[in-house]
Amino acid sequence: MLITIISKNDTINDKLAFIFKPQNTILNLPPNIKDGINYINDNTVTFSFFAPKKSFIHLIGEFNDWQIDPKYLMNQTPDGERYWLTINNLEKGKEYSFQYLIDGKTAVGDPFCEKILDPKFDAKISASTYPNLKLYPSENTYGGTVSVLQTGQNPYYWKVKDFKRPAKERLVIYELLVRDFINSRKYREVADSIVYFKRLGINSIELMPINEFTANNSWGYNPTYYTAPDKAYGTKNDLKYLIDKCHENGIAVILDIVFNHADYEFPYTKAYWEGSQPSVDSPFMNQSAPHLYSVFFDFNHESTATQNYFDKVLEFWLKEYKVDGYRFDLSKGFTQRKSLTDTQMVAYDEQRIKILKHFYDKIRVFDLDCYLILEHFADNTEETELVNHGFMLWGNMNGAARNNVKGINNSFSGLNYKFKGWNEPNLVGYIESHDEERIVHDALNNGRNEVKNLSVILERSKAVAALFFAYPGPKMLWQFGEFGYDINIDFNGRTGLKPQKWEYLKDENRLKLFKVYAELIKLKTTQEAFSSKDFNESSGGVVKQVALNHSSMNVRIIANLGINSETANINFESTGKWYDYFTGKEINVNEATPLINLAASEFHIFTNVKLPTPEANFVPWQGNFTITANEISSNNSKSSGRRDSALPKPNHRQDNAETQW
Repeated sequence: MLITIISKNDTINDKLAFIFKPQNTILNLPPNIKDGINYINDNTVTFSFFAPKKSFIHLIGEFNDWQIDPKYLMNQTPDGERYWLTINNLEKGKEYSFQYLIDGKTAVGDPFCEKILDPKFDAKISASTYPNLKLYPSENTYGGTVSVLQTGQNPYYWKVKDFKRPAKERLVIYELLVRDFINSRKYREVADSIVYFKRLGINSIELMPINEFTANNSWGYNPTYYTAPDKAYGTKNDLKYLIDKCHENGIAVILDIVFNHADYEFPYTKAYWEGSQPSVDSPFMNQSAPHLYSVFFDFNHESTATQNYFDKVLEFWLKEYKVDGYRFDLSKGFTQRKSLTDTQMVAYDEQRIKILKHFYDKIRVFDLDCYLILEHFADNTEETELVNHGFMLWGNMNGAARNNVKGINNSFSGLNYKFKGWNEPNLVGYIESHDEERIVHDALNNGRNEVKNLSVILERSKAVAALFFAYPGPKMLWQFGEFGYDINIDFNGRTGLKPQKWEYLKDENRLKLFKVYAELIKLKTTQEAFSSKDFNESSGGVVKQVALNHSSMNVRIIANLGINSETANINFESTGKWYDYFTGKEINVNEATPLINLAASEFHIFTNVKLPTPEANFVPWQGNFTITANEISSNNSKSSGRRDSALPKPNHRQDNAETQW
């Protein structure tokens, strides 16, 4: 209605809108309708929106010019918890944007939609990344993100329909951030790096969060829509292409998922909002986080509504995108117990265990072997219970790796699942991750004077890697650690854009580090001995050893991470012929525990079965071994061997590097 206000000197005309609470139609949800957008046929869609404690909801969108129309008042189910509506006469293949208008005042997108439009950030997405991106509807006066529906979509035709996932005990995961891994920031060009992944030898990639998050420049830990791939990296079929291409090449794909918290534009944050925080009646969110580490807006994981929502999200990605598993970010935060100190946070939490087991058991109903990994770091009693239930858990050895490269002795026993009292090697060990300072950067800036030199640091990094991959259990490396990435994690802000440094592969010493990584990964993924549970380790001193025994082969790894040469006994356990892996040199061992002299940073992998010898000159300690009654010695001379051939580059442009493999 038009109102006129007349004062002594002014006349003001304005419109005033009144929304009267309508009478809901109470109807049961039609059969086989799930929450979200249900495509009935090329012209018909049924919407279902779980929204308990709300009075009425209108569907608004391009199909009704974003107007409040009684014909688009959604039906309410008899239990009062859901609102649903079927609309017809849609044009096949046309994209329509829409929202749910709650109680006449709050407009939100669909929490299960697969695409959104954003009024602030879509304009910054290039046409080459997302061709023909639909414009945000300027007619929508309610603002915020809107969801998109499209009938008659052409399905993605998968080349690989029956991918066999690598066994978890042989899993080598490559954690990457699409934004920082590839200059274009495109799913498709990550797929073009498959040749690089295969040359390195990894058998899984873990994508940092790729579902929609606030803005376009993020690590992804500020989620807004859990079933929509972020458009800043490309289309949903681009993501499917990446996954399909990985599967073609024997590489599994793991998603990093953020269930601890969500940002404001998440529909169930925005739908239940009061002032500056979630409302007290929210079925999903806590008004304030009960624990220490929360950011954004915290989920109540004891809520059935929260659990049911995430059950559906987990099922969606496994079935629709054929992903192979999940890494649950900050799973320690899945608690309602007040935990405002580190001690309280890590303490055994029975309810948290119950919540995590719920997700595990729900998934196992329809997927028996997908990877389920927790970033947990809680009391070992709790972690043991979760491991025994089948979870894999992150194992952070960044501090030990950094110290040893810097010249500060540190044990690697944290990689030993037996040290934790676990029955299975379900520890995903890593020496770098997105969250940790880079080893080479730390050593260059904070190492002892004796090691504060790039060539020395790279040699020490090889020795650390040899020990790291030797421990039984899955392993993870952070992008570019394989060639000694040395950019401070806080460069450009902790979560800010980082340079890629592909040109490092032109450096001979960094190239050798890459090749050592590739050889170690090959051993990890192809040799049964590297998954053997018959193993022991000694890593308290500067000379560190891992022994692996298996019916196929026995392996001994020894490394000197001191700053001086050292002499130590190596426990071969049996005499006879052994072989130095990186040289192929045969060694006649005359006693079970002879002495070996090692220069600083020197390491060896000995096997009692002859394996194919890698390319020469990866490591400098390729001198001739001699054996006496009580001693193996190395002259530590550098082999003149043939020069490394140049490592080919991924077939896309990387900071002006060559583009051809």
